[in-house]
Amino acid sequence: MLKVDNLRLGFTAGKKTLAAVDGISFAISKGETFALLGESGCGKSATAQGIMRLLPAAGRILEGRVALEGEPLLSLSEADMRAYRGGRMAMIFQEPATSLNPVLTVGRQIGEVLERHLDLRGNAATERMVDLLRQVGIADPERRLTEYPFQLSGGMKQRVMIAIALAGEPELLIADEPTTALDVTVQAQILDLLAKIQVDRGMGMLLITHDLGVVARMAHRIGVMYAGELVEVASRQDFFTKPRHPYTQALFEALPDISRRGLRLTTIPGQVPSLAAMPAGCRFADRCAHVMPVCRDVSPPWREVADGHTVRCHWQGEAAVDDGTRHAITELGIDPGIDPGKPFLQVSGLKVHFPIRKGFLQRTVGHVRAVDGVSLAISAGRTLALVGESGCGKTTVGKALLQLIKPTAGSVKLGGSELVGLKGRKLRDARRHMQMIFQDPFASLNPRLRVGEIIAEGMGALGVETDPQARTTAVAALLQQVGLSDEAIDRYPHEFSGGQRQRIAIARALAVQPELLICDEPTSALDVSVQAQILNLLKKLQADLGVAYLFITHNFAVVEYLAHDVAVMYLGRIVEQGRAEEVLRSPRHPYTQALLSAIPAPHLDGHTEVIRLPGETPSPANPPSGCHFHPRCPQAMDVCRLSYPAVTGLSGTHTVSCHLVG
Repeated sequence: MLKVDNLRLGFTAGKKTLAAVDGISFAISKGETFALLGESGCGKSATAQGIMRLLPAAGRILEGRVALEGEPLLSLSEADMRAYRGGRMAMIFQEPATSLNPVLTVGRQIGEVLERHLDLRGNAATERMVDLLRQVGIADPERRLTEYPFQLSGGMKQRVMIAIALAGEPELLIADEPTTALDVTVQAQILDLLAKIQVDRGMGMLLITHDLGVVARMAHRIGVMYAGELVEVASRQDFFTKPRHPYTQALFEALPDISRRGLRLTTIPGQVPSLAAMPAGCRFADRCAHVMPVCRDVSPPWREVADGHTVRCHWQGEAAVDDGTRHAITELGIDPGIDPGKPFLQVSGLKVHFPIRKGFLQRTVGHVRAVDGVSLAISAGRTLALVGESGCGKTTVGKALLQLIKPTAGSVKLGGSELVGLKGRKLRDARRHMQMIFQDPFASLNPRLRVGEIIAEGMGALGVETDPQARTTAVAALLQQVGLSDEAIDRYPHEFSGGQRQRIAIARALAVQPELLICDEPTSALDVSVQAQILNLLKKLQADLGVAYLFITHNFAVVEYLAHDVAVMYLGRIVEQGRAEEVLRSPRHPYTQALLSAIPAPHLDGHTEVIRLPGETPSPANPPSGCHFHPRCPQAMDVCRLSYPAVTGLSGTHTVSCHLVG
């Protein structure tokens, strides 16, 4: 149905045009999903934009052919192309918040597509819009049509994007990282929805992702992209059982997993080459474990290793067989049987309520119960993972511990000293002992300061190192500790990749020698290979320095690999907590069971039945009576609607708040 032939795309920089996509070819049949996989910056999104002819101003189509049902798209006029775009082919963009129009209602944005491509107006269009929103799993669709994007959660915005893409009944859907920023439960719903619509309509899909779990669940065929070129194309079966290209094998080896606890994840050394300095031979040569002299001079040809499985590589070694023993891992020397000892951080009954004000006099008419009675403890040198869906209050807990948000009630003790109510100098002194790594490193680094100044700033402010010469030496040592070179000191944050920026944020947090680090989704936007580097770094720092971590995340693979203890949060309260193996191996709360069942596994076997949770998470401004989870719980009883369950101890370390237990 779609045929892409030798497509080359470039971007102009001054008088030069740099090729970002360099001669890629693939085809997609009706009803088939073709997944494009690879690191950030390898040209996946540029390929999709080129097919849709939506390249930015500096983008150029240099050569090649793109045909939909035999119709060449690259030679069409812009006016003719508009009939295809949104009609016969549609795209779900990576970032729904920036791709929806903030000044138009949801109904207006879907209606635009219906009017343009299906000539639907009035009541017929409204009925179709309501039907589309229902299809994508949005409750109360009639009301949502009149709302603006800012009134919707991230998951709902993504569903509206999908509704807009499906409104024109396309033959081809391009989905660019459609579930990257979503919780596992919402991700499972979105993937189910796309699979169902594909079967119903026989729609072809180009899926762009770096999540191997999503690929295992959705794709029929996979193309692996590196530095603007396809390097391996295989069926789903061959890709997961016998990957042949060294780059594909390295991606699998970088995945965190419970079986690799206490071990070092395999990382891919170096960086993707820049567009201005592409090597003449194989583009992966500088990072490849199997590099040969011919790789540096001659670009490798395509060769077929099995029916429908082609690879672009000079090395003809064995396929990596998925036997679980192929990982070249070195011991990190972490003792999994660490004695928990005395808690270093003790939190009890923490509440954060935000007032809802209305009217001219701004009277308080209610409260958003963002955090509603959280108790937890972390010992030195241990990691507690705090998991749950978006909007359940995880980040608010992290900020309230640091007193960046003032707690409404409760106690936070660090090393035996009470933090709640501290002000001025005393609070500043306490902050030396705990630091935070924020979710978005680009937003949390000052763009006007050089990296050296960013890292040294905290040392000066908190009086850790007053001598300028010693401070410069300390900054260089910190950069080395997080795996960056000294020359980074004089560069600005925008000159680094996402993974490097995250390392700078970690170096800044470590500069004041804290005993506790609060990590807020530090790997959520990173590629598998960069994530492995950051996780190795965090694990090594914990082993070397004895730092304790509160790790806020919704990525359970990371939890399995890194955490000693797990606390599961729902609507401002902790519903289950215990040692990682207890919570992950024998979850007792229905919410924990649903979360764990929804994780897409990055292999073909062992896919558990997903427990579907109906509806959306209720608003913390108006939580349900009784157990907050009862409106969505598949096992709810009458008592669940009446009273909130007490905490039941299942072992010395494992507790759960549920009427079904005890």
